[in-house]
Amino acid sequence: MGALPERFGLALDRRLRRFGGGTVLAGGHPGRIVTLTPDGALALDARVGPGTAVPEARDAATSDLAGRLVASGMAHPRPPAHDPDAGLPAVTVVVPAFDRAGALDRCLAALGTDHPVVVVDDASLDPDAVATVCAVHGARLVRRDRNGGPGAARGDALAHVGTDLVAFVDSDCTVGPGWLDRLTWLFDDPGIGAVAPRVVAAPPADGSRPRVVDRFHAVRSPIDLGPDEGEVGPGRAVRYVPTAALVVRRSALDDVGGFAPGMRVGEDVDLVWRLVDAGWRVRYEPSVTVGHAEPRRWGTALARRFRYGTSAGPLAARHPGRLAPVELRPWPTAAALAALAGRTPLALAAVAASGILLGRSVRPLGVPTRQAWAWSAQGAGWTVVGLGRAATMVAAPAVVALAAGGRRGTRAAVALVLAPPVVEWVRRRPDLDLPRWVAASVADDLAYGAGVWTGCLRSGSFGPVLPTFGRVRAES
Repeated sequence: MGALPERFGLALDRRLRRFGGGTVLAGGHPGRIVTLTPDGALALDARVGPGTAVPEARDAATSDLAGRLVASGMAHPRPPAHDPDAGLPAVTVVVPAFDRAGALDRCLAALGTDHPVVVVDDASLDPDAVATVCAVHGARLVRRDRNGGPGAARGDALAHVGTDLVAFVDSDCTVGPGWLDRLTWLFDDPGIGAVAPRVVAAPPADGSRPRVVDRFHAVRSPIDLGPDEGEVGPGRAVRYVPTAALVVRRSALDDVGGFAPGMRVGEDVDLVWRLVDAGWRVRYEPSVTVGHAEPRRWGTALARRFRYGTSAGPLAARHPGRLAPVELRPWPTAAALAALAGRTPLALAAVAASGILLGRSVRPLGVPTRQAWAWSAQGAGWTVVGLGRAATMVAAPAVVALAAGGRRGTRAAVALVLAPPVVEWVRRRPDLDLPRWVAASVADDLAYGAGVWTGCLRSGSFGPVLPTFGRVRAES
């Protein structure tokens, strides 16, 4: 990434830790350590804050540092002060539709008339109902003769888009007032190719009382990527963003050739990764939320999760090494496996060895030893959770075999299956009791995992069932 634009403000990531009088920064994803000079630390502190309406004199090196921190996930841009003389950027909204006229009506009503809207009817079974809704809301209608999926529909719409920015919104989504204005300021950075809001589960459209499946999706919707903003891409905390709601620079779309032909599932992940590979940056901005209608029956919800899972194999074939179910590091993995096997002394020894080795590497940088020990313990804990989620999703037969291996194997299998949902329940406190939350989470993971294996077998690409390895980085 280049320098942060002068008008932009800067905020440090909430998880960033500073040591050595502020000269040592630890955080980001993948985890890394950045060391600054005392003057650099002072300059960074001066750079943190809201943006300005008019660029002020700022040191180029400080703007470069701010850009590096944003790229690494250690900091985040903030919008410049509002300029009353600046006009709003021109955006065209594209909505792919396949029947669901009621949902489309709610979507277009929420979008309003501030920006032109193009609806692409992807060969609906009842095209007249779609046309009627478009006419009511003044949306331009484009019809396809053959159903090709949302990616193909979005691609057809581009011939009718004349603006520099295009916003894709699915017909089962509803946006809030001013949602685009709170995203498009990021495109003042010429390196930004796309920006995504947070897509959250919408309340039942009929106003009925939420069911168990509704309460589950309110906390764990498959396309809700959480509350933490950041850069998007492989190896980052936010690996991808859905095109259920996504604003894209038209030149970036043209640069990568738009959506991949023939991809009905996973086309959004593929597009985002190709944008990143082409040098464009993608941002996730969860301060803006878009509602998404989730399935209200478990059968439909699990079938959708299975379908999402089938995209993993084809995506791995197009993007080798990017679909691993879990990232492992040697010492935390050793500690996690020992703990799962009931070898508590061995697990503690592995954590201790990891803390000693990590402490030796980070102590000269100004990081206290106690922090290295804390990171080592956290790494082992999260590795248990990651192994459990991966086991439930893609290695369920292995878990069953483990459970059949005696009392110790049964305990390990139960820990693997229960650790992820229990930890998530404790952290997120959903409106569900623990037994139902665990049952729903395990069923959700199993459905997705079945889809993953189906996609892998069809594509002959098995990267999504193999782990990858990572490490902490140090920079200066």
